[in-house]
Amino acid sequence: MTRHAWKSPFALKSTIAAVFAVSLLGSTAAFADTVTDATVAFLMPDQASTRYEQHDYPGFVAEMKKLCPGCKVIYQNADADAARQQQQFNSVISQGTKAIVLDPVDSTAAASLVKLAQSQGVKVIAYDRPIPTAPADFYVSFNNEGIGKAIADSLVEHLKALKVDPAGGGLLQINGSPTDAAAGLIKKGIHEGLDNSGYPILAEFDTPEWAPPKAQQWASGQITRFGAKILGVVAANDGTGGGAIAAFKAAGVDPVPPVTGNDATIAALQLIIAGDQYNTISKPSEIVAAAAANVAVKLLSGETPKAEMTLYDTPSQLFTPAVVTQENLKAEIIDKKINTAAELCVDRYAEGCKKLGITN
Repeated sequence: MTRHAWKSPFALKSTIAAVFAVSLLGSTAAFADTVTDATVAFLMPDQASTRYEQHDYPGFVAEMKKLCPGCKVIYQNADADAARQQQQFNSVISQGTKAIVLDPVDSTAAASLVKLAQSQGVKVIAYDRPIPTAPADFYVSFNNEGIGKAIADSLVEHLKALKVDPAGGGLLQINGSPTDAAAGLIKKGIHEGLDNSGYPILAEFDTPEWAPPKAQQWASGQITRFGAKILGVVAANDGTGGGAIAAFKAAGVDPVPPVTGNDATIAALQLIIAGDQYNTISKPSEIVAAAAANVAVKLLSGETPKAEMTLYDTPSQLFTPAVVTQENLKAEIIDKKINTAAELCVDRYAEGCKKLGITN
């Protein structure tokens, strides 16, 4: 398996979306006229994160309208139910879909979906989460293993800068869903960052369905168990990180030890502004959504998208995200117009925004 070399987590290029069509697919003009009325399905896994409705789907539709104005897009969300996703998958095939962008609830179970689609000439683009046991036609995502290492490295560097002594203490590690192959890659990356850091892992948890309440419940138990020995929490996304923060607050822990995240949700960015969350990962979903649309149109035109690597025997394109902390939130989020001050600096967060130089 060929692996993508992890670049600096601060290396997200503002031009990446603009160059994608050229670097991966070439000029879209050559094939935009070929596909005029195909049906494409965009199947997302859950609603535990707000990103799918707020960013991924709108980004995909916007790019499809540019590339194939006459194409029809079917959107479905499985709400973390693998059986429901299978029903949705079968349904869109029966509706004449020719390409399916699939972010699987269960990466292992999705193998049978890939095989079914390909047996009927339907292209499958694995999205965000890979499908290890059955090669899709293409895979687009941010570098999940790199994300895990980046958030862990960032936290360790922060603790060392504060001269936090690991003697007698350590970290909690909250992973994503055990059925999500991307969560497994993030988990692997976290271990790469922590295993030789000098900060031991006190306890580790795989969060079913990425559900924040389950992460909060587990973290509450660890607070009771370890108390002040908890020096920080490496959480695989903003939802699980938010669950951990809620557990500390419910236990009356003040200040909350540094907690990581991933996805740069508005709620997480506000927690960073308030000082309750240490970091998150900015990975504008619109970038990957646009890439998926480009790949879909390319495949439907009978062309082969250019891949930069192969992952799980699947031609792949991975993008490099950015770690966000208080120090660079303005530069990475506000200045790049990912979110506005008006969205983040409301109510109790207004004062924190002023301290960070973020103003309307």
